[in-house]
Amino acid sequence: MDVTLKLYATLTPFLPSGAEKNQISIDVSEGSSVMDIVDKYQLPKESCHLILVNGNYTPLASADQKILVEGDTLAIWPPVAGG
Repeated sequence: MDVTLKLYATLTPFLPSGAEKNQISIDVSEGSSVMDIVDKYQLPKESCHLILVNGNYTPLASADQKILVEGDTLAIWPPVAGG
């Protein structure tokens, strides 16, 4: 099934080849969780600060329970600082 993966800021280097700008459509197995994707792309967990599935917040602590479905958009941001 297809899911759109979007990674931001310091996480963009973890996108697979073929990504355009900060996103790519990926093929994931039925029943895959957000944590499965974090693990598959070897995203540093300490850098997965803000996780959204279709614009809805998913805490990293429960990312293994959030199951993705066809057409979902998974967006992940690292912690950022500004001033």
